[in-house]
Amino acid sequence: MERERLKAVLETVYRRLTKRELANPDPVIFLYPYHRPSDQEIAGLVASSLAYGRVQQILKSVSSVLQPMGDSPRAFLERASEAGIRRLCRGFRHRFTTEEEIFALLVGVRRVVLENGSLERVMRDALEEEGEMVAAASRFVDALLPEGKNSSLLPRPRKGSACKRLFLFLRWMVRKDEVDPGVWRGIPASALLVPLDVHMHRIGRILGFTRRASGDLKTAREITRGFYEICPEDPVKYDFALTRFGIREDMSVREFVAMLEGNG
Repeated sequence: MERERLKAVLETVYRRLTKRELANPDPVIFLYPYHRPSDQEIAGLVASSLAYGRVQQILKSVSSVLQPMGDSPRAFLERASEAGIRRLCRGFRHRFTTEEEIFALLVGVRRVVLENGSLERVMRDALEEEGEMVAAASRFVDALLPEGKNSSLLPRPRKGSACKRLFLFLRWMVRKDEVDPGVWRGIPASALLVPLDVHMHRIGRILGFTRRASGDLKTAREITRGFYEICPEDPVKYDFALTRFGIREDMSVREFVAMLEGNG
């Protein structure tokens, strides 16, 4: 499809579907009750890290971590001892994520914000030094996890995974519209990669941005590059809207294809 025609379709989809009322049950909703960036970035990292599996289980698991922290996750972690964080995490299980992994994540977040002031500062510094998002995001994970440790919550992009949940977190933090809170100011939206899940992978293939069957980092880069040609200042702009096709029961990918064909 000719680029201007495709952009017009994508902009139509964006305007129609990038609505906060369509966000539920997307885990981005866990950021909305908080008003301070220092709380939103912590809530966002917890919510995005657990955003895999059945929707209802995701909502239950995220709530079980955030609710005990009260109105301010940042204040809770600043006050909490490791023993207190351990008590919060006791008995936690989300599919293959263990109590030890959520504990390590929260302890890592506590250490990073106490030493650096915010998660944003660590990510911004990493991007300035590395110059590109994959290396910077890997350094961000390195800062949060004990040296040499791996976690189902925070895989490192440098190992070749699409790291959908980490790039979803970064989309929430960097972009600002009716859905994405955009609480970070020092990172350009142009640096983002698409949070590649099965829905975006399918859309990317329909648009001809990739032919690859594997949903890995290389595929995420190819699809991001396709959107970059359409919207270089914000290649992840259309992610939320496009993935409603297939996620929502009342919206099928066939509707999007019909729009591309001029029938929607």
